[in-house]
Amino acid sequence: MGIADDTRWLDATAQADLVAGGELTAVELHDAAAARIELLDTSINAVVMRWFDRARHQAAAFDNLPKSAPARTAPFAGVPFLLKDLHTHLAGMPLTNGNRAMKQAQPLSTHDSTLVSRFHDAGLITMGRTNSPELGSLPVTEPMAYGPTRNPWDLDRTPGGSSGGASAAVASGMVPIAHASDGGGSIRIPASCTGLVGLKPTQGRLSMGPERDESGLSTQLCVSRSVRDTARLLDAVHGPGVGDTVIAPPPSRPYTNELAVDPGALKIGLLDTHPIGGQLHPDCVDAVRAAASLLDLLGHHVETDHPSVLEDRSFTARFMALWATSMAVGIDAMSTMVGRELTADDIEPVNWAQAEHAKTVTGVDYAESLAAIGQYRRALHRWWADGWDLLLTPTLAEPPVAIGEHDSPPDNPMRGMARAGQFVAFTPPFNTSGQPAISLPLHWNAEGLPIGVQLVAAYGREDLLIRVASQLEQ
Repeated sequence: MGIADDTRWLDATAQADLVAGGELTAVELHDAAAARIELLDTSINAVVMRWFDRARHQAAAFDNLPKSAPARTAPFAGVPFLLKDLHTHLAGMPLTNGNRAMKQAQPLSTHDSTLVSRFHDAGLITMGRTNSPELGSLPVTEPMAYGPTRNPWDLDRTPGGSSGGASAAVASGMVPIAHASDGGGSIRIPASCTGLVGLKPTQGRLSMGPERDESGLSTQLCVSRSVRDTARLLDAVHGPGVGDTVIAPPPSRPYTNELAVDPGALKIGLLDTHPIGGQLHPDCVDAVRAAASLLDLLGHHVETDHPSVLEDRSFTARFMALWATSMAVGIDAMSTMVGRELTADDIEPVNWAQAEHAKTVTGVDYAESLAAIGQYRRALHRWWADGWDLLLTPTLAEPPVAIGEHDSPPDNPMRGMARAGQFVAFTPPFNTSGQPAISLPLHWNAEGLPIGVQLVAAYGREDLLIRVASQLEQ
């Protein structure tokens, strides 16, 4: 396959360097990525919309720019990229949120989301959309609309979710970097399942405009093959947009300046048990303890300790009150886009059940959940304020699970969500707290499956996560 083979395992920075140095054109990078998608995706099912003609036209327009054009100095100029099929808009192109009715109606977006504009300003060329579970509700990627995305390391297992299509595309070498979002772990979960770097930024670090609110549970960035790609993209897209409700404090210097910087001796807490009494798979215990040993060898002080509020078993119910309400709002928004009211026949059972549950949540219930979440958030932050630098946990409680493990049949529509509670116990708390957290591919089990570990920093401290992640990567 020539260039397609030669560039398959290069990260986005290396591919951009080839274009900047004149060794390859943006069109050649595009054609190579398109060839890989056509070849690999028949078995993986990661890319559910392909906009190759549109992307090739953009790549050709870039190649025809004068050498002095400002666009040629963009950090990822000419690099192929994929958007997740969830919430984020690209003007003139369809968005389905993994839903069957939306897939049939194919409503076109009327504008670019703020983040999409910034991706393009960074030089990334969008070639299509990646698979996502309907409305991003589950930690696996198996929507009825498009069918399951499969893990490149074992096609019978999940690549995680909700950014499972993105992670499978990057892990298999289709593209070097892809858009991802995280409302309960959806960047970190698939990064763990597929052996990638997955950073969930601080709440308010990136604009969610103009459609969504930064004060919610979700934020966005990418899954990538290297810490430097993640740092470089964060530099390119962070910062407030018009009307943002939460704005994180700006970094003192570019995040790429944190790469290979000695973080000093840090005080790191270790959580190597399931926080609410569930089962923690031995592979995940091995992964987090091996990471603790490595951090200790690097001169950090690692001690078994964690915020005690993580053991609060009422957190799940509080989180779900907000999650279910968000689901109902999402279904209403899709009804508007489709032009008719969606019914139970249009929505997967697990999501319809959550939306129906949201109808039983009163205004007082919702306000009380928000207040309880606020107290939970403050209690979590207190642990870092008391002198800890980082918390080390497994990213997940299990290795990547089998396809179908989170199915929700009509007679038990919440089965998938109940199963998810065991699988993803370590990620949702930090969507609630708004803290930055990163999953790193530091372990592989005997079956050859990646097992990620999670590092969590204090609010606003992506710089520290990048320093330590870079240190571990080296």
